[in-house]
Amino acid sequence: VQLQAFGGGSVQAGGSHGLSCAYSGDTFRGYALGWFRRVLGKEREFVAAINWRGEGTYYANFAKGRFTISPDNYKNTVNLQMDSLKPEDTAVYYCNAQGDSVEYWGQGTEVTVSS
Repeated sequence: VQLQAFGGGSVQAGGSHGLSCAYSGDTFRGYALGWFRRVLGKEREFVAAINWRGEGTYYANFAKGRFTISPDNYKNTVNLQMDSLKPEDTAVYYCNAQGDSVEYWGQGTEVTVSS
């Protein structure tokens, strides 16, 4: 099983940026697909999650109204669209897949938001 995150980069505050996570090695049926992030000096925190069917989205409070998570089951990706970015969104973002008894992580991809 492999999760690989793409799309890190730099963006100015107020701008938008998208991340993508490609998953392979399993059907991921029944999984929750999500994104977490680690801000420098802080613990990794939940950002957003969705079930593999694209139903039942969940967002951290800071992400509500600004971030959108969406799966693409044809491409086997889960995407995170981030709008109205703030400097405090600067972090390493990780994708995640959780099954009933297993959990997988992708490598992080860094997003820097400059003021």
